[in-house]
Amino acid sequence: MSRTPQEVFADHGNRLGTGDLDLISQNYTEDAVFLTREGALTGREGVRRGIGALLADLPDADWQLTPQFAGDVLFLQWSAATGTHEVTDGVDTFVFRDGLISAQTVRYTLTPRTTRTA
Repeated sequence: MSRTPQEVFADHGNRLGTGDLDLISQNYTEDAVFLTREGALTGREGVRRGIGALLADLPDADWQLTPQFAGDVLFLQWSAATGTHEVTDGVDTFVFRDGLISAQTVRYTLTPRTTRTA
């Protein structure tokens, strides 16, 4: 039985936490498309490169996620912060097929983290 998009996304979050790009890429189809501002990355190798860049931008980040599922599609708004950088406008779209991620778009702006006062 194939996993639901919600199950795949939950597992994806757990795998992202490990930082293991090979493990993370196994949640994607072999022909996956990973779209960023810089262009399209394809296959699991493309996923490893794309996710690797994201994790390098936001090492050990504190993530805030707002997922919205509609059938085999997920619209994800997110923010993340590290000690030195933050993203306040993260938006991803995931397309699921046969219990895996077949396509993902990623869009965010990485900025130096500002100190907030109360």
